[in-house]
Amino acid sequence: MGNDDALVLDGLSLRYTRRGPWALDHLSCSFPRGAICGLVGPNGAGKTSLFSVISGFLPQDKGTVDILGSGEFCPQSFKGLLGVLPQDAVLDGRLTCSEFLQYMGTLQGMATSQALASARATLASLNLEERADHRISSLSHGMARRLAVASALLGEPKLVLLDEPVSGLDPEQARSLRELLLKFRGRATLVVSSHNLAELERICDYVVLIDAGRCVVQGTVDQVCARTQLEHWHLGDGEVPLAALEAQLPGHTFLLEERTLVHSAPGNADLDAASVVVAAILAAAEVPIRALSRGRSLEQSFFEDRDPKVHSAREE
Repeated sequence: MGNDDALVLDGLSLRYTRRGPWALDHLSCSFPRGAICGLVGPNGAGKTSLFSVISGFLPQDKGTVDILGSGEFCPQSFKGLLGVLPQDAVLDGRLTCSEFLQYMGTLQGMATSQALASARATLASLNLEERADHRISSLSHGMARRLAVASALLGEPKLVLLDEPVSGLDPEQARSLRELLLKFRGRATLVVSSHNLAELERICDYVVLIDAGRCVVQGTVDQVCARTQLEHWHLGDGEVPLAALEAQLPGHTFLLEERTLVHSAPGNADLDAASVVVAAILAAAEVPIRALSRGRSLEQSFFEDRDPKVHSAREE
């Protein structure tokens, strides 16, 4: 395990029945320290199974898990260091919000007074302080979901696993949660599983895409979304000088799709410098430049990178 990784999975395999399909199939990937990491995959890809193995709810059949350089999960050694939000977390409706969080804090090893102070601070960070003395049963679904997220963040653990944290939240609640998660960048490693790819793209530094229990691609968001190698020039009317572009930038490829010029640069190219050349050639040809965008969306990457062959952008 490298010093830059908070979580390393090596050859992880799991199936629920002796002859059943593999929920995790020799899955290997890593998550860098201090980063907000997205875990992406279709339904049935193994995301929830993976979280269950990492947090000790399920034993794997093969492979290893290394958390914070200290091996697999152990309740005693990881008390206060690992926070987990299960996808379908059910909260005890008889407790008040403050009581629930205080109880969760004591399970993390906090003293009673520390747990109470942490509960109050966490409720305030999610704009739930006015609900501190309300029973959980009285909360809306969105409020209950935010409370469940709060329980995983208590005490600022070093590694936090969040399974669909924005599920059921309205736009205002989702923004509040997003702002809270961004405060943890550099202070903890967050692994966020979500089908809301646009939301993940906004907050994540790193992405791991899994499918059929295997890692398909992993890397920084810039790498996975090809932001250093791909750009789209949205153009107005005029003759696009493809020959001149190819002559001035050998090794680069240009494709005109209606009025969008797709520019792909080789891996060792300086895309910023190449953009200056492209802009100058388009200006000389009097072709209006209406917009320029870098890379592809995370949603596009999700569909384009789903391939049975394991691939790591970080290793390229």
